[in-house]
Amino acid sequence: MKISYKNLSFINSLRHALNGIMVAFVRERNLKFQLLFGVVVIAAGILCRLSYLEWGVILLVCGLVIVCELINSAVEIAVDLITKKQSIRAKLAKDMCAGAVLVSSVLAIVIGLLVFYNKVIGIGK
Repeated sequence: MKISYKNLSFINSLRHALNGIMVAFVRERNLKFQLLFGVVVIAAGILCRLSYLEWGVILLVCGLVIVCELINSAVEIAVDLITKKQSIRAKLAKDMCAGAVLVSSVLAIVIGLLVFYNKVIGIGK
């Protein structure tokens, strides 16, 4: 009989997803840094009294960075599981996922600067 790992209920799916996030948080140093930066940005948003639209944009890009990091971590684990030897294709897969994290992080920084620039400059006036 074939064993199926498909979740039989929504609760089980949710439990596995939350477990995956927790495992990534424990194992992945970069995810901890990204979550810390997210908390700092949220605190700054509260202090600067962001509008609903600004909050939406900030939370969207923060979430994008976290999602990219989770996917990057999953791909790294899967590649390591599939191949134990040095492989240019394995390296390229890992590098491309890391590139996605970098692009999303740079995008988040640029959007953060656009959202917070006038608010920070306005404090100094």
